[in-house]
Amino acid sequence: MATVTFEAATCQYDSAVQPAVDALDLAIQDGEFLVMVGPSGCGKSTSLRMLAGLEPVRSGSIRIDGREVTGLAAKDRDIAMVFQNYALYPHMTVAENMGFALRIAGVPRAERDQRVAEAARLLDLTDYLRRKPKALSGGQRQRVAMGRAIVRSPKVFCMDEPLSNLDAKLRVQTRAQIAALQRRLAVTTVYVTHDQVEAMTMGDRVAVLREGVLQQCGAPRELYDAPANVFVAGFIGSPAMNLCECPVVDGRAVIAGTAEIPVPRSSPGRSGTVTVGFRPESLDLVTGATRQAFPVTVEIVEELGADAFLYGRATAGGPQIVARVDPRTPPRPRSQVWLVLRPGAAHFFDTVSGERWR
Repeated sequence: MATVTFEAATCQYDSAVQPAVDALDLAIQDGEFLVMVGPSGCGKSTSLRMLAGLEPVRSGSIRIDGREVTGLAAKDRDIAMVFQNYALYPHMTVAENMGFALRIAGVPRAERDQRVAEAARLLDLTDYLRRKPKALSGGQRQRVAMGRAIVRSPKVFCMDEPLSNLDAKLRVQTRAQIAALQRRLAVTTVYVTHDQVEAMTMGDRVAVLREGVLQQCGAPRELYDAPANVFVAGFIGSPAMNLCECPVVDGRAVIAGTAEIPVPRSSPGRSGTVTVGFRPESLDLVTGATRQAFPVTVEIVEELGADAFLYGRATAGGPQIVARVDPRTPPRPRSQVWLVLRPGAAHFFDTVSGERWR
């Protein structure tokens, strides 16, 4: 177990105009499960590979348990990597795949077999130790890849989108198994994914990156309830937060020309407008126009059984509005409904910088 610290760590490829990771400052606690999330190309996998020693650090430093590892080779960092594509040897059995790194390191056969057996029990792979990868399902292969990392007893686990090759049902099942296993082993883990649902359900903390820059790092609930900027607000949450640019009149933001919401005393900035954010579950259907309500023309209703979500627009060409509605009596497409935002549920962001109003 170990702490991990990125100190202004930067990686820039020779042909790139801007850094893939730009001055990353991030402290990961001993035994913590930290998830890095963001859209494709945001620098999350590059950050992980910098930690693992697979990408060079152009400036800044990386420390593991206080030890400077920036210039060390990957094999000297005591890190185990779990890749997206499993990277199993097809001609080896499950047991041989799991124990391969130990054999290369010269670990005696008896100890090697014991550690493989212990990892197999943890991962429910005992009955598959004599099989080869082609005889396993995708989920089983991923567990073998994890077992290969576990037997090494590393200081840090690095996982690079390990569930992306699995189908939706198996992905949900396996992410629960990984989270439970990490908490049982209490090994510091850095996990990369593009799926914000994975990030929110698995991590002790979540680090959101965009274009190589860390946007916010905090507990999942903190990111959901108090996003630092418009990007985090729109990225975290499924469905995403509604974001509307609204004029400010007499200290009130006006949504769709009708609903008036008091704004914080902070200055509205140079534009005289504010970006108002609100979650789909913060909206309620009402029977008619009020000072707090605004009209929405329903485009589609997504019925999910226990939930239903209305998708529509307040004005032609305006931003899409999503609201959670009663799944037993959802509105019909092409109808007009009135929505009201619950008191205290609005988030306010500067329209110029995108930063949250404090």
